[in-house]
Amino acid sequence: MEEGLIKKAELIHGGAIRLPEGLELPVRLSCSTAGPGAGSSSIVLAYGKYRVKKPVTYGEGDFDLVPVEGDKYALYRDGELFQDGVQIQPVIRHCPNQAFFNLDQHCMYHCAYCTSPILDPSLDKRLTTEKILAMIDESMQVRKFKTVAFTSGVVGSTAQTVDRMCDVVKAVRELYPKIVIGVEPYVSEAGQIAQLREAGANEIKINIECATKEIFDRVCPGFDYDNTFSMLREANTYFKKGKMASNILYGLGETDQDIDMTMERLCRMNVLPGLRMVRMNDANRARLLAAGVPEEPPTLLRTLFLAGLQKSAMKRHGLNPERFHSMCFSCACCDLVPFVDF
Repeated sequence: MEEGLIKKAELIHGGAIRLPEGLELPVRLSCSTAGPGAGSSSIVLAYGKYRVKKPVTYGEGDFDLVPVEGDKYALYRDGELFQDGVQIQPVIRHCPNQAFFNLDQHCMYHCAYCTSPILDPSLDKRLTTEKILAMIDESMQVRKFKTVAFTSGVVGSTAQTVDRMCDVVKAVRELYPKIVIGVEPYVSEAGQIAQLREAGANEIKINIECATKEIFDRVCPGFDYDNTFSMLREANTYFKKGKMASNILYGLGETDQDIDMTMERLCRMNVLPGLRMVRMNDANRARLLAAGVPEEPPTLLRTLFLAGLQKSAMKRHGLNPERFHSMCFSCACCDLVPFVDF
């Protein structure tokens, strides 16, 4: 196993990057309202073929970023060199090489792990379609990119949220007919998938979230586990093999066998399984513990082992995330990505 891969896993498991006082970063900070870094300011660090998005701080951190020469930095941990030859990569919007927007951080559901709906209201970017188009245009002037993606909390109703996403997708497709558009909606019926495809989406991610229904019912009350699998099957009518994906969180109390079986089930439906380690923090700790989630986080060894199972499942079914050009697989900052990282 490559040393660089192990170090990426250590960075994923570790805490914030501490910046030296007075350091002027060569890029703007990314302020996320979705994903593992929701509510924090982050940068993307790259070394070799690997890249990781990490929150930054001038206070206490697990790693220290030290300028070396030119655009090169070194990472230290506990006073010892952890990784040299580190560069800071710019993000377009949330990700390197793509503009990924969270249309609304609010949500009518209350998944135990999710911190987006409880973020400080001042972080709400109030993204109208017009504002998104202006942000894409602004970013295009700085750096050409080929991918745009959208996620959203569920606001009002599933149908209203899908309608909103379709409006944005249509507007982007009209202005940028050749751009790749990925969508990460919650959908409750097949017609909503058809809507998104007809609006111009090329790729879709419908998240199953948990490896078992029993855990799902505790962690994501209000959602329908079986219907999510039904929607993933329906997606095959509108999207090509390997252009569908689904996140599975681990660290919720499931077994490795639970994860492996769920990944196999997804791959049989031509869906790329994504693995995401759940993060317990001050904002979600009480809700996760109340939902029966163990406080002890997944080990580094488990993260590496599950990534190996993930790659094996994909290989068996002829799936490759390198051909999925939007959202998390393309970003490759928060997880170990088969065929990209190893």
